[in-house]
Amino acid sequence: MMPTLTDVNVTSDALAAELSDGRTLSVPLAWYPRLLHATPAERQAWRLVGAGSGVHWPALDEDISVANLLAGKRSGESQGSLRRWIAGRVTPPTPRPSGSISSTPPA
Repeated sequence: MMPTLTDVNVTSDALAAELSDGRTLSVPLAWYPRLLHATPAERQAWRLVGAGSGVHWPALDEDISVANLLAGKRSGESQGSLRRWIAGRVTPPTPRPSGSISSTPPA
């Protein structure tokens, strides 16, 4: 019987998946480029799907199954598809350091 996911933790360099049989699988984040290019907040916004047979990141349109993790399979996304996805991303503005001068005149 295939174990199910019970928890997922994503850091800046790894994806760790806790399984129902007690194992923890950890794989390099580089295996999943959308996660690698995501913000920390996007990486944490996941949900279990299929009664724990996989995990889904809605904002990233990324899905990873337990079966693929156990098999050691990386993302199958093509480089062209990844480039288009990256080009279409809207990144939040970078906050200015306090005390910085704005180019917008006061109202």
